[in-house]
Amino acid sequence: MIARGPGSEVSERMSGAELAVLRSRIDGIVRNMATVLLRTGRSGVINRAKDLSCCIVTHGCELLSAADGLPIHVLSGPEIMARTMAAMHPDIRAGDAFLNNSPYHGCSHAADHTILVPIIDVTGTHHFTILVKAHQADIGNSKPTTYFATASDLYEEGALIFPNVRVQQDYRTIQDVVEMCRMRIRVPDQWYGDFLAMIGAARSGERDLLDLAAEIGWDRLHAFTRHWFDYSEERMAQAIKHLPAGIVSASSTHDPMPGTPPEGLVVRATVSIDPEAARIDVDFRENDDALDCGLNVSEACSRTAALIGVFNSVRGDIPKNAGSFRRINVRLREGAVVGIPQHPISCSVATTNVADRAANAVQLAFAELADGLGAAEVGPVNPPAKGVVSGNDPRTGRGFINQLFLGSTGGPGSSDGDCWLTYSHVGNGGMSFIESVEMTELHHPIHVAERRLVPDTEGAGQFRGAPSLRIELAPVAAPIRIAYVSDGVVNPARGARGGGAGGPAGQVKRDADGVERPLPNVGEVVLAPGESVISIGTGGGGYGDPLLRNPALVATDVAEGLLTPARALSEYAVVVDSAGAVALDETSKARRHRAEKAANKEALK
Repeated sequence: MIARGPGSEVSERMSGAELAVLRSRIDGIVRNMATVLLRTGRSGVINRAKDLSCCIVTHGCELLSAADGLPIHVLSGPEIMARTMAAMHPDIRAGDAFLNNSPYHGCSHAADHTILVPIIDVTGTHHFTILVKAHQADIGNSKPTTYFATASDLYEEGALIFPNVRVQQDYRTIQDVVEMCRMRIRVPDQWYGDFLAMIGAARSGERDLLDLAAEIGWDRLHAFTRHWFDYSEERMAQAIKHLPAGIVSASSTHDPMPGTPPEGLVVRATVSIDPEAARIDVDFRENDDALDCGLNVSEACSRTAALIGVFNSVRGDIPKNAGSFRRINVRLREGAVVGIPQHPISCSVATTNVADRAANAVQLAFAELADGLGAAEVGPVNPPAKGVVSGNDPRTGRGFINQLFLGSTGGPGSSDGDCWLTYSHVGNGGMSFIESVEMTELHHPIHVAERRLVPDTEGAGQFRGAPSLRIELAPVAAPIRIAYVSDGVVNPARGARGGGAGGPAGQVKRDADGVERPLPNVGEVVLAPGESVISIGTGGGGYGDPLLRNPALVATDVAEGLLTPARALSEYAVVVDSAGAVALDETSKARRHRAEKAANKEALK
């Protein structure tokens, strides 16, 4: 294969073996950066939950490798940040580092601080840019949360915004920026520890990439990027050629909250597939204008939501980089809630709630196009057990703030398999960690009284979705505050192609006297010692007719406590006897009766 890069001569041939080795070397650099950050980060959101991502983009601002990064962090956005860095700082030199958390300049949302380091050789030539991104425990918001759903604009949100601000020069940290952050952020030492960890991770990647270039030469490294992009594009093109042609629209509805329409926010996607041209088009332009709240989706997350929906629907181990992205066109509108926001629109919650609904709409559109495509909806997120907790720790006498990652399920049934139980949410893709109960209690004055799956809450289907997750937590010795944005209370994850919905979200405050009082789906809850909050996370939707599910799998779910025998019968027409085995004759009779009933109902239409 011969490839041409921008401004390059025809590159020499590269064997498949060399392509595979260099791909692994590049991915290894990215994974090593992530490991450095995971092991040296100070806040729990980084060192216990792994809410972080690293990647490399080319000098032409194209995503080369994101390795194991969270999809919502890296599929789109790094290329925009690298492009704006170069445009705003034409004088970049080796030893520079820049901080970007601006949703108007390519970052996902303000809570995701991103360090950019240009990779520059001894001649001053800029070859690549390394990015290290990590969700912060606090960013100076006017309230103690990094998901400020009710903020009317950026000013009420209150976050410090850094649009590619230089934070290192000649490898020396610019202390003015550090002191600004320390004055604004509630946990300055914790933030500064995370800042140093991000810088260290970026510099480790810089060193490794420079070493690789010294080993094989810059020309060979750039030849690899061109070949790798061409190979990835071809893999995507071949996958699209096996899809049916068509144009399908679908939607997903976010729950009503302050700032949304009274009936909730309908998020729309139109997917067009042209197998002959091997192209996919995702159009989000029909969505509502930006809202006067923090639920708006940044450009980076809008583009990423479309890409996630496509990759969750197109089968095959296709590399996720600028090469495969060439075959996907994402259409956005300026000023839309899913689109390209303009300052000072708040995008505080851009990485989760509405972005998840956008990706779900894309998956549902694929599922409507043909059986065997797409997926059901992933469960919505951010009940109190995934909220931002803050307070004063009586054990240390110091304030604390951190996002909880005590767990969420949400995995959908897909066209070829059951859910990924710990999927968490669409943009996470199951890549972050679930905090251990013991570590959460060790680091915060919190007691986790319960964490368990809820039976009979899975999205029923030929391939089932995940069940809901119930978590109860309480303060120890001093009050705590939890800010949360819980979607899925009114609109749980829908099934696809006859599959059922997953269990809904919910949150309840249990008073000291044991009385349980429902909480709104967005806000803050303050808990005093003796009180607790019960947090219910959503299940995932099911895919396909539940009557087509293998009865043996239904019996296994009953044995594992995910289903009761009653639900096995009502949803799957499977009779499980007292010994836990499938009663074959009764099951055949139940399924035949159910099929005849459905056929008669259809005939009456």
